[in-house]
Order: sequence, then C-alpha cells, then structure tokens
Amino acid sequence: MTNEQVTGIIERLRALGREKDWFEFKVNNIDPQKLGENLSAVANAACLAHESYGYLVYGIRDHDFVVVGSAVDLEQEKVGNQGLLLWLAKLLAPDPGLQHFVCENAGQRLVLICVRAALGQPVTFKGHAFIRIGSSTTSLRDHPQQERAIWNSGEDWSAKVHPTSTILDLEDAAIEKARLEFKNKFPARSEEIEEWSAGVLLDKAHVTIQGGITNAALLLLGKAESASLLSPAIAQISWFLKTDLNEDLDYAHFGPPFILSVDQVLAKVRNLKVRSLPSGTLFPKERDRYDPWVMREALHNCLAHQDYHRRERVLLVEKESQLRFENAGSFIPTSVEDVLHRDTPPSYYRNPFLARAMVNLNMIDTQGGGIRRMFLKQRERAFALPDYDLSDPERVKLVLEGDIIDEAYTQLLLDRTGLDLDTVVLLDKVQRGRTIDRREHIQLKKAGLVEGRYPSLHISRAVAQATGSEVKYVRSKGLQDDEYSTFILRLVHESGNGATRAQIDELILPMLPGILSPEQRKNKIHNLIQKLSREGKIKNRGGRGPSAIWINGDR
Repeated sequence: MTNEQVTGIIERLRALGREKDWFEFKVNNIDPQKLGENLSAVANAACLAHESYGYLVYGIRDHDFVVVGSAVDLEQEKVGNQGLLLWLAKLLAPDPGLQHFVCENAGQRLVLICVRAALGQPVTFKGHAFIRIGSSTTSLRDHPQQERAIWNSGEDWSAKVHPTSTILDLEDAAIEKARLEFKNKFPARSEEIEEWSAGVLLDKAHVTIQGGITNAALLLLGKAESASLLSPAIAQISWFLKTDLNEDLDYAHFGPPFILSVDQVLAKVRNLKVRSLPSGTLFPKERDRYDPWVMREALHNCLAHQDYHRRERVLLVEKESQLRFENAGSFIPTSVEDVLHRDTPPSYYRNPFLARAMVNLNMIDTQGGGIRRMFLKQRERAFALPDYDLSDPERVKLVLEGDIIDEAYTQLLLDRTGLDLDTVVLLDKVQRGRTIDRREHIQLKKAGLVEGRYPSLHISRAVAQATGSEVKYVRSKGLQDDEYSTFILRLVHESGNGATRAQIDELILPMLPGILSPEQRKNKIHNLIQKLSREGKIKNRGGRGPSAIWINGDR
C-alpha cells in the first residue's frame, strides 16, 4: 500500500473516537508474547464485527488518539535468533496474512500491522485463541458465545450442493449400505425406511438437500470417479505400512464412497492377537491388538473433521505395534481433557452437515461423545489410552498403541476402579513417559499418585505398593547422588591409569531412572563428575568429552 493508503486506514480508525475490539493503538510496547496474543484477538474480533481486517497501530496514544510517533522497527526485532515477524507468522494459525506498513502522518512515524479477520475458525497464537473485550485481551474460551459465532461464520464446505452432480454419481452399493445403517440407527422406523426411494432416504438422512448432491454425499456415497468432482479438495485416505525406523514397506490409497472404503482401509491393518497373563490366574488372555470400534471411530473422526480446504489426504500410518491417524485442521474443542471432563458434544463443528450425516448413517458414535468412548474402551481392555498429539495447531494426530500397557499400570487400571477417567488419562501419560503440565502434576501430586521432580515423574510408593510394582518404583526412583558418586570413585580407583568419561557413562547410565531423557541422563553424569571434581575427590588428567580421563584427586 502507498503511504496515503496506510494513512487513510489509520485516520479511519482514529475517526471512530475510541478503540474498538478489532483494533488497538500503542506507542512503543513491543512484548512479542503480548503482540501475538493481540493479533489473535483483533483477528477474531474483526470476524465478529464483520470487518475484513484487524489492526494494531504503533505511534498513537490509546486514551486520546494523539499522534506521537513510534520508534518500533518490526524488521529489526528478534525473538532469540529469529526475526519477530517470522516468529509471529509461524505461531499464528490459520495463517491470517500478517502484514505491516510504515507511514508518515503529521510528521510522525507510524507502524500499521494488519491481519485478516478470522473466518470459520478462530485465529490462534501458540495454539490458544484470544479476543478483545473492551480494552482487555482475554482467552476466547472464556466467551463461548463469541467463539461459537466465529466457528459458525465460515461456509460449510460439506453442505455445498454440486452444480452438475446427480444421484447417478452415487454408488448403488453405498446407498444400500446407507439404508442399512440408517435403519440400525433408527430401528423403530425400520419398515418405513425400507419403503423409501433412494432420493427420499438421502434427504431424510440429511446427506442430500432437496435432492441436491452435496459434497458430503459425494464423500460418503460417491462412485470412485466422483472424487474428481470435489477438486481441488482431495477425497482420499492413504494407508502406509512402515517399520519402527520409518522405512516404507507398503501403501495404498482409498477414495469414495467412504461408507464402504473405510472397512477396506482397516482390513489392511495387521490386527494380530496379543496375549497377557492377568494377575491371579495361570490362563493367558488373548485380545485384538486394536479394537475394531476404536479404529473405525478414529478414522471416521478424521473424515468428519478434516479441513478439506487444505487439499490434504487423511492418513493412517501403521508401524510394528502402533497406529497413527492424521487429519488436516485444528482440534476444535479446547483440549482432549476438556472433552473427557465435560462429556458433552461441542456446539460447533468444522463440517456440521457432514458430521450430522455420519451420525445418521451410524458412522460416528455421537457428535462429540466418541472420543470419551474410545478412552473408556481402551481402559476396559487394559491398553494404553488414545494419545492425541496437538503440537501442530493445523493438524490432529491420534496414536493407538497396540501393546498392553505396563503390567503395574494394567493392575492399577483393573484394581483401582474408583479413579475417575481424567486421573487415569494423566497416569497413563506418566507411565508412558509423556509430559504433563504443571496443573496436572499438582493434581496427581496432591492425590499421592506420583513422585519425582517435574517434569520427570514416576508412580508413587503408595501406587507401587497397591499394584505390586515395588521393583519398578525403586528402579524409577533411582539411587541417591552419593550412591552414584561411590560407584564412580570405585571405578576411578580400580582403573589404575584413570577412568574415561565413556567408561563412567557405561557404568552409570544403566543405573539411572528410565524416566530421564538421554540428554538428562548425560547431564546427570556430568553434574556428578563436576561435583566430585570440585570436592577434590577426582581430577581430570587430560582430554574432553568421552575421551576425558579422570584419576584420584590425591594423585
């Protein structure tokens, strides 16, 4: 934009007489974290105000709108070694088209930052959405009406009627499968449903709209060649078989009709039997590695919540004893824990028409209740609970482990049935070495269920005693520092010419708790050596790193 155009935008904002939720005036405050939150907030507020953009302006006092100028230079600002603008662009999602301009106004230097208004989903910063209410920037989750309005602001891609498609573009076998599942969903109307024509059936099931073939209909019931009618969206599920080293072994791609092809995808999965010996019995118990209902629910959820504007495939990656489901698009609820805790379906969806059709056709459990049921089923089977990875704000990844969880924890699940599901989820994370946040740590700590220094936690002595896993508890807790030091001193003494760092590592590493990361284990040994050196008990005879040689301090 020209200087005049930028100035014109700023003057329009000043003419409003006071700050609105979708723009903010500043002078020189350039706190990167706060700036990111503010950009999320004005983008979301702009959506609610039916404005095309949200703005931040540097160089204008916010209480009287006087132009005072600003020394802020966004192109020179850095966060660590990364430029501020690039840092912001990477952490704002979906991409709001961050732009900035510098202009002269009344002889003063002003900086304008603009972002596109949110559309169809909130703009987040570091995975969290914000909103401006008056002069305050606050979490959007605290304002459910505004959040719902933003989600409902976008066009429902799945409800669009294709201009040239007819019922001839749908697969006959898929329509009959839809009839069967609709009857299963509403058994009291089974005889009535059997008499309906295909057109009436699909309208009643909310797959079509007054006979119009929607994108949802093409996805669920369309013939294989109908995938091209959905272009540029990609209607495809890709299955990959990989080794645990991520080497490719096999792959296959599946398109519409998804009401039929989902079963073809899942038939590719090597669902072997796993055996365990439950406590108190000599008879082994066999179970499927993956529960068929859980697999189907996970894959159907990917289809229901896929962001088809992203032009990506739904992925199912199979490894030796693990399945990973992936779909494009952010995780709409606030968190997995929130879904489990509230046990209520969300009030908005990325593809509401498609989700409703899939519920009617018995493809997903309920709109929102399926996630909780997946956790409950895994808990009942004594398998690791579903593990959601939401680290990428624009992708949802769900991992299902195909092995029975740690024996001590299996007993915990089977014997301590009084624990609520939220607590079970957190303990499952701990026993698998997953990081939990500090609030969750405090919750488990107060209940006496975990020990250790955050974030390296392990089950508590009380839990170990209750589940007969004292050996694992002692191993997880590790030795005292002076006990490790005694072993190091003995090694140095017995080595004659001194012990290398590599030898010390070989001795001590197997003794350290398994909950420590490789880097933490190396740092632990380094700190032990340095402490002994400061105390004069050992000294370095030469070399660095693994080749360093340590000898007795009195030599």
